[in-house]
Amino acid sequence: MSGFEPAISNPVEYIQHHLTNLSIGGKPESITDFSVIHLDVLIVSIILAGIFAFFAKKVGDNIDPDNPGPLQNGAEMIVEFVNQQVQDIFPSADKMVGPIAITLFVWIILMNAMDLIPVDLIPGLVAGIYGLFGGDPHHAYFKAVPTTNLDTTFGLALSVFVLIIYYNIKSKGVAGWLKGFFFHPFVAKGTGAKIALAIPNLLMTLIEEIAKPVSLGLRLFGNMFAGELLFLLIALMAFSVWAMPGQVILGSIWAIFHILVITLQAFVFMLLTIVYLSLASQTHDDH
Repeated sequence: MSGFEPAISNPVEYIQHHLTNLSIGGKPESITDFSVIHLDVLIVSIILAGIFAFFAKKVGDNIDPDNPGPLQNGAEMIVEFVNQQVQDIFPSADKMVGPIAITLFVWIILMNAMDLIPVDLIPGLVAGIYGLFGGDPHHAYFKAVPTTNLDTTFGLALSVFVLIIYYNIKSKGVAGWLKGFFFHPFVAKGTGAKIALAIPNLLMTLIEEIAKPVSLGLRLFGNMFAGELLFLLIALMAFSVWAMPGQVILGSIWAIFHILVITLQAFVFMLLTIVYLSLASQTHDDH
C-alpha cells in the first residue's frame, strides 16, 4: 500500500506498511536477525546528525558575545540547561560528559520530532520515487522515526553501557571494577561470609548492570512507538470528508501533547545517562 492510498481501504495493511522498515539483508520483520540493515533508520539518523553538526559548527564559528543571534541564543540555552544537569548530578564529571549529554539530548529530540511529520508524507514521497524507477509502490517502505525502532534505542543504550564500563574502569581500575561484582551490594565481614555471598552479589550486580541499557532502550522505544501508532490510528479516521475535521482536531491535539513526550523522553535518556556515569565514577567506599 503506498502512502497516497486511502488509509481506510485496508486498515491492517496500512498500519503494517507504515511499521515496516526499508531494509536489506535477512528478514525485515525479525528483530533478532543481525544481518538486517534498516536503511531508513540509517538515512534519517545520519541526516539529522549532519544537521545537528552543521548548526553546531555554524554557531561555534560565529559566536558573538555582544550581539548573539537567535541561533546562538538557542544553542546557549541548551548548553546551559544540560551543563546545569551535569553539575547537579555529576559535579566531578570530566570534559567528556557535557558534550555526550548534549549530543544525546539534541539528537534524540531531532529523531523523536520526525514523528510530528504527517504519517503519509515521507512514505508517499518514497513510494512516488520508487514508482518512477519502475518499482512497485506497494513495496516502498520507509519508517521516518528512528527511535520507533529497537535498533536505534538499544544502539544508543549500548553506547551508554560502554561508557558506564569505561568510567567504572577509569575510577576503580579493572580489578576494582570486577571486585564490585562479588562484594556488593551485600557487604560481609569475614572471608567465609564474603565467599558465601559472592555468587548472590554477582547475580544481583549483573541484573543491575544489564537493567540499565535495557530500561534505557525500552523506555524510549515504547513511548515513541506508542506515539507513532496513535498517529496511524488517527489517520484511519479519513474514511469520509465529514470525518476530516475530527481527524485534524485529534491529530493536532495529540501532536501538541506529543511535543512534550518527545522532549521528555530525550531529557530522561540524557538524565539517566548522567546518573549512570556518575555512579560508575564512584568508588565502592563512596556508595
